[in-house]
Amino acid sequence: MSDRSVRPPVLVMGVSGSGKSTVGEALTRALVARGEPAEFIDADDLHPAANKEKMRQGTPLTDQDRWPWLDACAARIAAVQAGGKRCVMANSALKRAYRDRLRTSAPGLVIAFLDGSQDLIAERQSHRHHEYMPNSLLDSQFATLERPQADEAAASIPIHGSVDDTVAAILDALPSVTSD
Repeated sequence: MSDRSVRPPVLVMGVSGSGKSTVGEALTRALVARGEPAEFIDADDLHPAANKEKMRQGTPLTDQDRWPWLDACAARIAAVQAGGKRCVMANSALKRAYRDRLRTSAPGLVIAFLDGSQDLIAERQSHRHHEYMPNSLLDSQFATLERPQADEAAASIPIHGSVDDTVAAILDALPSVTSD
């Protein structure tokens, strides 16, 4: 990134139903309230129609389905950062390879991994309806999940509290996982 005054992008990641979009939006508002230019991107909005239809039918995406989507996500992160704002992106990024793909355009990427039990997330999902992500895919999400490793500039953030608690935990963790 050419402008060192723009803080590294934040990837809010986790399985479906972990609160990525809600937390990502709230985190972005908190950063802006602190005077930091930031923009929220929901990676779900960048899925091609074919991916959305496949998920709507209850079919998990393959890696081949995901690569073009991840490239579009990486490009959006880079564009937001180039525009002088810190990018906060909600993206499942369940596998290390997916996070590595995002890092191709966002090498300073820091990760807030929304960590909760499958029972907790299933309970939360039972009270919501997603445009194309049925609750039946939760098992495949957990089966695919590769927790971030120590070398990934990541913090594991418990999601058992309120959204405000989760955002506060991310804000507390960001300095320890940021290299600058």
